[in-house]
Amino acid sequence: MICFRSLAFLFSLFCLLTWSLPAQADWTMPLSYSNAQLQGRDFSGQELQGAEFSNANLEQTDFSHADVRGAVFSASTMTQANLHGADLTYAMLDQSNLTGADLSDAVLVEALMLLSTFDEINITGADFTDAILDGVQVKRLCQQAEGVNSQTGVATRESLGCR
Repeated sequence: MICFRSLAFLFSLFCLLTWSLPAQADWTMPLSYSNAQLQGRDFSGQELQGAEFSNANLEQTDFSHADVRGAVFSASTMTQANLHGADLTYAMLDQSNLTGADLSDAVLVEALMLLSTFDEINITGADFTDAILDGVQVKRLCQQAEGVNSQTGVATRESLGCR
């Protein structure tokens, strides 16, 4: 099941990135912060669609209310990062350490989050609809899931499929 969902996610991400590119010849490549030391940086409210933050140190970084749809955070350290109200639709947060992060009211629709660490995390009002998570992660997140996302109107428990 995970393999099929992973393939479907990757196909959706490919379609989003290729079909949404402008037709003109002067388009720019996404920002790349891969392997960067960005502790405590303020990216709040910024438009960072498709930006690359893989293997970056993002401790205490502020992404609150940022548009990071399709951004890549693979294998990044995001401890105590502020992602409150961020749009992380189609984002790749696999193998990332989100210990102590604030994901309250974040939109994580179809985000890839396999093998990530979610200790001491705030997910109040987060929308995980169709996000790809490990079963163990879902079970742990369901223990604290509450609230409704202000942007999508979806309950956190419902988006995680909690019983």
